[in-house]
Amino acid sequence: MGDIVRELSFQFALDIIELYKYLVSEKEELVMSKQLLRSGTSIGANLREAKNAQSPADFIHKNAVAQKECDESLYWLELLTASGYISQSKFQELNEKATSLLKIIKSIILTKKQNLK
Repeated sequence: MGDIVRELSFQFALDIIELYKYLVSEKEELVMSKQLLRSGTSIGANLREAKNAQSPADFIHKNAVAQKECDESLYWLELLTASGYISQSKFQELNEKATSLLKIIKSIILTKKQNLK
């Protein structure tokens, strides 16, 4: 499952980068789009760090940070949609991807915690 989540997070980051470029150039939105760019690309970076964790606790912590960044990305997507910067269809597409990522990351954390017991 580890490679799948890394692939999904990488593709999500690319989608976020594409959305960021659109928001900056077409909508001239600079603040929320930058926040989304940071959180959306941070998910994969933290998952990659978790792969090289120094201990099980470090692995859990890095995945937990990825989980928080994923949830934050959902917030920015909701805000951008509610404020009219992105369409409902674009929101649905990215919301589904982020929600799937969030579920997988939560599952990874829970599994690792259970395996430590």
